[in-house]
Amino acid sequence: MNVFKWKSGIVVLIVGLLFILPGVRMASAGENHDQLFVYIGDSLMKIKSGEVEQVSKNIDSFEKDWETIKTDSEGAKKVSKELQSVKSALKDEASTADIKKRLSSLSSALVIYDTNENPVDKTGYKERLQSLLPLIDELDASITAKDFEQANVQYANLLNRWTDAEVVVREKSVATYGAIETKMAFVRIAITQDPPDREKGKKSLAELRGLMEDFLAGKVEKGSKKTTYSLADVTQLLQGSVKNIEKEDMNSAVDRLNEILTIWPNVEGEVSTRDSKLYSDMETKVPTAISLLQSKNIKAEEAKAIVADLNIRLLPLIDDTSYTTWDAALILLREGLEALLIVATLLSFLNKIGQADKQKWIWAGVGAGLIASSALAVIINIVFSQITAASSREYIEGITGIIAVSMMLTIGIWLHSKSNVHAWNRYISKQMNQAIATGSILSFALISFLSIFREGAETIIFYAGMAPYMEVKQLLSGILLAFLILMVIGFIMLRYSVKLPMSVFFKVATILIYALAFKILGVSIHSLQVSQVIPTNTISSFPFIEAIGLYPTIETLVPQAVLLLLIILAAYWVKKSNSMRTSE
Repeated sequence: MNVFKWKSGIVVLIVGLLFILPGVRMASAGENHDQLFVYIGDSLMKIKSGEVEQVSKNIDSFEKDWETIKTDSEGAKKVSKELQSVKSALKDEASTADIKKRLSSLSSALVIYDTNENPVDKTGYKERLQSLLPLIDELDASITAKDFEQANVQYANLLNRWTDAEVVVREKSVATYGAIETKMAFVRIAITQDPPDREKGKKSLAELRGLMEDFLAGKVEKGSKKTTYSLADVTQLLQGSVKNIEKEDMNSAVDRLNEILTIWPNVEGEVSTRDSKLYSDMETKVPTAISLLQSKNIKAEEAKAIVADLNIRLLPLIDDTSYTTWDAALILLREGLEALLIVATLLSFLNKIGQADKQKWIWAGVGAGLIASSALAVIINIVFSQITAASSREYIEGITGIIAVSMMLTIGIWLHSKSNVHAWNRYISKQMNQAIATGSILSFALISFLSIFREGAETIIFYAGMAPYMEVKQLLSGILLAFLILMVIGFIMLRYSVKLPMSVFFKVATILIYALAFKILGVSIHSLQVSQVIPTNTISSFPFIEAIGLYPTIETLVPQAVLLLLIILAAYWVKKSNSMRTSE
């Protein structure tokens, strides 16, 4: 009996699998591979700018998704093979050209696989487009009868059917595709606003029908995929729309939003490969904002919030550079001048006590400090690369920036405390006394070494937080500019024994370092928002000033306000401490 039950169980299991497996195969055959293409598209874009860490992250995500949807087919095996090829190139730190070539091979393999699993019937695209015309007529009848509830249902059906046909239309004519997308959006706006705009809906539907009929008749609009439009044009229109709403000029605001719908098909690719959620929101929320502005009971604030939010989320995709050449120069200037002052003071001291021949030890300490700082830079670069290869690049950049800000705050306090001439003299005297007490000239070399190494380490950490948001050219230009300025100042100080106005130097340096800390904090937190580590709650009435790292979100403004409070408290503490020491 037990044997019979065991055999029966096996039979049931086998029969069950025979029914289940075909279903699984059918389900996987209909898998959507859009996200996989997004990973590859973003990687191809990132590898051009040398962002290997981000490519590694994309490939890790690709592999994770791929393992859950791949089928047992020759096409799938080819994709897996090309995937391993890309991973090997990344692991072996191959050239960007080689990685790009392998990414292209992976993309080609995925295209073939996707075509086999989800074939697009290009021979039947005319029939599919033709089948949309009766749906347009039914929708037109509902709009004519002012049955907008039914019209919304019919529009959803039309949109779904259009999605099945749009790939071929876009392939044959981007211009026609863009025009159809625009008219579809206009129809949606007309039937969803309160009250619905019957005439606008019928007009947009007629134009939509005309576009489809022309396409079916072979009258394809000529248009190049390369246009003069850019995401910057979209953000300018969004910003202009917000200003129009604030001035209660709703017609102008709507005109700007309608223009966005017109040019969006030409720039949507730049967004879809980098932020799929934003891409979806742009296509749905812009028409929603227009509907709110054209409704009988205008909901201006709600529309303004939608438009402002879209603008803020688009801005980071336009320009990744958030720091300037002068920002980079400021870091090295501040750190370099401090080290230069200490070294110059040590050299002057040896001259005064008749030990000028021992200055070589000071320079030896400077050289050792530079070598140690360079070694530290290499170590930090290696560690940073390994971390970002396995984690979110934006997440690491944000955290690094916040660490840099905390260090800059302490440096700012130190600078402020030395802005008093007596405080600076006490600091130098303390260093001298410690060196003299040891009875060895090597102590002076150690002081110069530690001064250079400390400033070098701080500089490297600051640049690690800034570098991801700058072009390499800007970063190197800033460093070179600061280096040249330091050489001139150093030569003048050592050759002519010129003394810098210490009080003015430290006060100006304090203000500049605090300002840069404020900017880095805003940019770093915004990076965490882009990577969706922390939420984004927009304050639409607050300005966006990229030059100082000011973003109109609660998550960025609160920490920056806390930073300002800490700066004020630190200034009070320094002033009180200096007063107490002076009175002594």
